[in-house]
Formats: sequence, structure tokens, C-alpha cells
Amino acid sequence: MKTPLDPRHQHRIELMQQLFAGSFQHEQAAEQTKQIFDALPKLDSAIQTAAPEWPVSKIAKIDLAVLRLAAYELLMEKSQPPKVVIDEAIELAKEFGGDNSPKFVNGVLGTILKNDLSLRGA
Repeated sequence: MKTPLDPRHQHRIELMQQLFAGSFQHEQAAEQTKQIFDALPKLDSAIQTAAPEWPVSKIAKIDLAVLRLAAYELLMEKSQPPKVVIDEAIELAKEFGGDNSPKFVNGVLGTILKNDLSLRGA
């Protein structure tokens, strides 16, 4: 279990907060956040495919920020093991989301990972 002071956890919190704020306006986004915003069409498509009963526009903004960050790390960045990315996203969902957020985030990211692996032929 990560501590709340873990630098990687703190970095993800900052990015998630920027993504959340960017849901309302993203002109002043930091560089790494801009990379995520640039990838939103692909990320939102992956999220929508993984959770077809939840249109992206209907997902709680904080859950969507967590999902976008984790999907970016899973699909584009690929610098951390998938289990680490998903575990961290669940922790963020517990800390910032609603009661059902951790379960929802876990399910969506698990499906995104499974879909990505099947597309790569793994």
C-alpha cells in the first residue's frame, strides 16, 4: 500500500486535479496534462468502449479525470506496470470519488487493459 506522501502518488494527484479542472477549462494546463488532453479522443473512445452504458458526458468529472489519467498511462505512456496504474487509480477514486467510484474505475480500466492486450495480440 502506498503512503499518502509517496511522490508518485502525489504526482498523480496533481495530474488528476489538473485534468479535473481542465474539464471546465484547459487553457492553462501543464505540459504533461496537455499531452493527456491531446490524447482525449483516443482515451475517451477507450473509456466509452469499456463502459458503453455510461456515456463519457455522464461520468462524474472526478471519475473521468481518474480514468483519463490511468488510461493515458496504460495506453500511451506505458512506463508503469498495468497493475500499478490500476491500483493507483483505485486509490485516487477512493480518495476523491464517490462510494461506487473505486469499483467503477477498476472495472473500466480492467476492460481497457483487456481490450488493449487483445488488440496487440497478447
